[in-house]
Amino acid sequence: MSASPATKVIRETNFAGIAPIARGKVRDIYDLGDRLLIVATDRLSAFDVVMPTPIPDKGRVLTQISLFWFNLLKDVIPNHVISSTEFPPPFDQYKDELSGRSMVVKKTQPLPIECVARGYISGSGWKEYKATGKICGIPLPPGLRESDKLPEVLFTPATKAATGHDENIPFERAAERIGAGLAHMVRATTLEIYRRAAAYAEPRGILLADTKFEFGLLNGELIWIDEALTPDSSRFWPAAQYHPGGPQPSFDKQFVRDYLERIHWPKTPPGPDLPPDVVAATRAKYREAYRILVGRDLDS
Repeated sequence: MSASPATKVIRETNFAGIAPIARGKVRDIYDLGDRLLIVATDRLSAFDVVMPTPIPDKGRVLTQISLFWFNLLKDVIPNHVISSTEFPPPFDQYKDELSGRSMVVKKTQPLPIECVARGYISGSGWKEYKATGKICGIPLPPGLRESDKLPEVLFTPATKAATGHDENIPFERAAERIGAGLAHMVRATTLEIYRRAAAYAEPRGILLADTKFEFGLLNGELIWIDEALTPDSSRFWPAAQYHPGGPQPSFDKQFVRDYLERIHWPKTPPGPDLPPDVVAATRAKYREAYRILVGRDLDS
């Protein structure tokens, strides 16, 4: 799939005389005082390394899917979105570059934990279960297979690593970090968002295997921040192809991971250039996830 003429690939934002306060693996963040401008670029990270090759449309997909979920589930918890179409000076002169991939959001005090919900056993949860029979200290029945549906949805918090991997931690350690009352609140909120999103996605053909959320505090109120149920923060599996007992096909960067494993890249910087077929397949999967969940094509 080739990029359409309207597709502008942005690996990194560069606005004259304006420096971002942070460049994450995917997002560039600008400080607007009591607000932030978050720009989802087309960067892609795999095995915690940012690849040199961007994926066209990726930033637009991440932003538009997040906006969709933030709006759909706004009755569960307030979110940080102020606008995705109006940008204050001097950013208004870059509207063409920002359009579709950017959000002006409320500035909150982010909680120092990742809030992960797991409905199926996969990824780091599967590795932990094989080693200990538990995930984040939660005992699980013996004999589970990789990708099995869990007996109940689990809240498995994790630390936030500035570099490298996040670390799964027991609920008690999360409570020590943010306070018991707040920990119980984010657990209940995480599980409710997951259940609502999974119930929406499954009849449309996508299983929500797991996902991670971030929350912040604003004037004492809990706010849903960052991104919402995207292919970067979630495992979306095609329901029609679901066969537990091993890894599942997914609507994300699995093509990139598979390619990197095939070439025996050592998973240390720098990342290798990605071939056009891997880029095209990855772009198609991101766009397909958007189409299925939102119900229309990204460019419609």
